[in-house]
Amino acid sequence: MQAVMKDVLTALLMGLVLPTCLLNTAVMVLEQFPEEAPEETAVSTAPSPAVPMTLLLPSGDREQQDLESYLVGVVLAEMPASFESEALKAQAVVARTYTRKAGATGGKHGDGSLCTDSGCCQAYITPEEYLGKGGTREGLEKVRGAVSATAGMVLTYQGELIEATYFSSSGGRTEDAAAVWGTDYPYLQAVDSPGEEKAAYYRDMVSFSPEAFQEALGVSLDGSPETWFGMTAYTEGGGVASMEIGGTVYQGTQLRALLGLRSTAFTAEAADGEITFTTRGYGHRVGMSQYGADAMAVGGSTYGQILSHYYPGTELTRMD
Repeated sequence: MQAVMKDVLTALLMGLVLPTCLLNTAVMVLEQFPEEAPEETAVSTAPSPAVPMTLLLPSGDREQQDLESYLVGVVLAEMPASFESEALKAQAVVARTYTRKAGATGGKHGDGSLCTDSGCCQAYITPEEYLGKGGTREGLEKVRGAVSATAGMVLTYQGELIEATYFSSSGGRTEDAAAVWGTDYPYLQAVDSPGEEKAAYYRDMVSFSPEAFQEALGVSLDGSPETWFGMTAYTEGGGVASMEIGGTVYQGTQLRALLGLRSTAFTAEAADGEITFTTRGYGHRVGMSQYGADAMAVGGSTYGQILSHYYPGTELTRMD
């Protein structure tokens, strides 16, 4: 009987002690090798360093600005705030890329500065000027949101910043860079750009008297105006590559400059004592069409898809 009682007491003791030992051991193992405890990562709450840029004012003075603040002014001036947010984001990315490229290469002014002339660099307006000219607080915040949502994002091709050119509207198809500037870029090729019909200068017409036309070209032509025009060659983007007038061959870009045409996508007609040029689109038509970008955004495209369409082969890259 005593032996039986001894065995019972031993079993009870082991039942109390052994689980406690096993539990303590398990706790020690978990402390050394936590099963799912992630390694803590220090997260900095400090803002990213501001990227400076130099704004060349109409007065000739140079003003240092933070890049992201400057871009708000560019987007306000370059694209209607009423455009879709994805189009505004695309505009912010190309404007940022253009600015960073100028800073890296010297740009058109040689020192990396950018002026406020859209025909040279990029248009720019301060938020105060925007509001003073009838802009809305809602539009301003919408543009600020587009710049903030794409902060640091630029377009690159094979690791290099691209020539991020853009313009108002193409008239249905953009142009090759080679056809306008004589330099070929694999990402600046002619692409379709539908949905631009709401653009202010989707179609435009300008007429000249025969005398005014000859004066603009700096020539004196014989015969009636109907006989002045010869062969016309077109580019891949539907622009005029060359046009024969009075036996002289002019480049499409040359005629656009001499006659003040909206674009190189034009036709000419001499009738009823006038010479009429009908143009499609507004601008050099190379790169991103702003009205085309908005049309794509209305159709549901993201800013990344818009940029991939107008700059094929490029990549969105974050550049701090």
